[in-house]
Amino acid sequence: MTRTVAPTTTPTSQPTGDQAPTGAPGPTGPTDPPKPTGAPGATGAPGPTAAPQLPPLPQLPDPQRLAARLLQQIDAFIAQSQGQVAAIDQQIAALTAQQAKARSSAVEAQRLADLTRAAQEVTGVALRLDDVATVREVSAPSTITRTDGTRTVTVSGTPTGGDLSTTNAALRDGLAATALPSGVTATIAGVSADQEEAFRQLGLAMAIAIAIVFLVMVATFRSLAQPLILLVSVPFAATGAAVLLLLTDTALGLPAMIGLLMLIGIVVTNAIVLIDLVNQYRAAGADVHEAILHGARLRLRPIVMTAMATICALIPMALGLTGGGVFISRPLAIVVIGGLITSTLLTLILVPVLYDALEQGRARLRERRRRGHREHNEPGPAERPRVDAEAGT
Repeated sequence: MTRTVAPTTTPTSQPTGDQAPTGAPGPTGPTDPPKPTGAPGATGAPGPTAAPQLPPLPQLPDPQRLAARLLQQIDAFIAQSQGQVAAIDQQIAALTAQQAKARSSAVEAQRLADLTRAAQEVTGVALRLDDVATVREVSAPSTITRTDGTRTVTVSGTPTGGDLSTTNAALRDGLAATALPSGVTATIAGVSADQEEAFRQLGLAMAIAIAIVFLVMVATFRSLAQPLILLVSVPFAATGAAVLLLLTDTALGLPAMIGLLMLIGIVVTNAIVLIDLVNQYRAAGADVHEAILHGARLRLRPIVMTAMATICALIPMALGLTGGGVFISRPLAIVVIGGLITSTLLTLILVPVLYDALEQGRARLRERRRRGHREHNEPGPAERPRVDAEAGT
């Protein structure tokens, strides 16, 4: 901080006559020589004298800043000292680990040296193998097969007959009657497992096919009951296929399942053609019996001719006259022929009967509803005399 002192002046007496000016000394130090003042032309007139200026005081540092700077320097010194101590600790730990490793290496080397010396001093006597073990010849597998870490053994066989399903059933019966050791399990794989998987997939495909056919017929006939009547022919087609397979001693294999899948679309076609014509007669105003009689009479020949044409075309395949691939084509043709025979007969007989029963039930239901509606709207017996009396008056 700097401090300034204002100059002070001392009054002097006005000289008189030719008296010379006299200067009074200041409070401290020498004074500047007097300067002439007064009117022009006057010489040696005395004037006021200026006070001397004091030198500035030295600037002192702020105590708070000085204390903060000292604290920063102390903290830096402490942090530096801690880092040096941590480095020294790491060096000491590394040196200790090296010393321990060196001691363990020395101990291990001494142990190996002792073992080597002991092995050199040992004197052995030769022994026969049969003195310490029992020697005999046993059967052992030439190769070891593992599946998922478990030892497995595969027993393969070729079926002598053409019916794989019968062979699978015999294998299951044999495995069930066999007492296996503890921890041993047996499963049937190979062609048998592939056939079972194919049967499951074809069964799912048949269910999807029936659902799609049902949806198409519902959209066509705009009814839920009539498509159910048409689908009745599908189980009877499967019955005819199974009967013909039994008569020809043909196994139900993958080709036969494919034939059943084909029958779902074939046998429904004849029933759709018949019911569609009956519905057209009904829309024209004919009653149920008349529509069924005329529709069945007009559709008899087309249905029979289409079925006979398909059956005749499949006879060569069923007889095995097509050459190679008989094991595939013969079961398929037999299934389709048997299903067409039964489904055609039942379409011409059972489907009209079911249609007549359905329509009669609907007619009775409509008549019952009409009668109930009429009874609800007619006035009761207690109201009729009152109406007649009012009319008479």
